[in-house]
Amino acid sequence: MIELKSPAEIERMHVTGQFIAEVLDELSSRAAVGVNLLDLEHHARHMLEERGAVSCYWDYSPSFGRGPFRNVTCLAVNDAVLHGLPKSYVLQDGDVLTMDIAVLIDGWAADSAMTVIVGTPREEDLRLVRATEVALAAAIEAAQPGNRIGDISAAIGEVCTGLGYTPNLEFGGHGIGRTMHEAPHVSNNGRRRHGMKLKPGLTIAIEPWLAATTDKIIYDEDGWTLRSADGSRTAHSEHTVAITEDGPLVLTRRKSERPQAAPLGSKGRCNT
Repeated sequence: MIELKSPAEIERMHVTGQFIAEVLDELSSRAAVGVNLLDLEHHARHMLEERGAVSCYWDYSPSFGRGPFRNVTCLAVNDAVLHGLPKSYVLQDGDVLTMDIAVLIDGWAADSAMTVIVGTPREEDLRLVRATEVALAAAIEAAQPGNRIGDISAAIGEVCTGLGYTPNLEFGGHGIGRTMHEAPHVSNNGRRRHGMKLKPGLTIAIEPWLAATTDKIIYDEDGWTLRSADGSRTAHSEHTVAITEDGPLVLTRRKSERPQAAPLGSKGRCNT
C-alpha cells in the first residue's frame, strides 16, 4: 500500500527532514581525529531529546538484524557502510565515516545519510564519496512526476557503473512517511521507463551506496553492521525526497551541502 501525502503532510515531513539535516551537520563538524564514535552517538541522542524527536532506529528489529537496535544513529567506518552499530572506536586520520539518521517528529519520518572523511583524505576515497553524491543528484533529478521508479534506479546505476563501480542490489532506497520503511523499494540500479509511475505526494528515501571494488557484502560479528566483502572502503549518500507537481523536493537538504553535485567529468571521473 503506497500512501500519497498531501502538501501539508509533506511540509510536516520537511520539518523532520530539516532537523535531521541539522543533526548531520553537527555530527560532521564533530567528527575528527581522536573522537570516539560513542561521543557522536550520545550527542545525537541529546539533540533528539531536546527536540522531542523519536529515533526510528531505537528498538528497530528487522528480520536481518540481531535486534533490537538500541542506538539513534548508524555509524560505519571504512569498509562498513550500512546499519553501522555505534561502538567504542576512536577515529583515525583518513577514516571514512558514514552517518545515517532517521527520526519521527509529530508522527512524520525522514531519513538521510552522508559520508565524511576524517583528517587527511585519500584521493580514491574522495572519488568514492563523490560518486555516491553525483549518483544521488542524478536520481533526484530523475524523480519527476510522470517518470517511473526505474528512471531513478537507472540514473543511480548509470553514474556508478560509468565511474567503474558496481552497485549492490540487496539494499536500496524505500518509501517513507508515517514510518521509516514503506513501499516502494528503490533499487540502486534498474531500467528506465519501468516500475510504478511517480505521482505528486510520493515520498521516498533515495540512497546510493558503494564499495570501492566489490558489490558483495558481509555481516559483522555484531549482527548489524554490513561491510564490503573484500574489505574495500565504502560510501553512502541519502536524502528523503518528495515528488511534487513542480518536481522533486529534497526534505533533508543540509546547509553545509553544495546545492547540486557536479556532473560526471570526462574519462569517467567526477568534477570537484
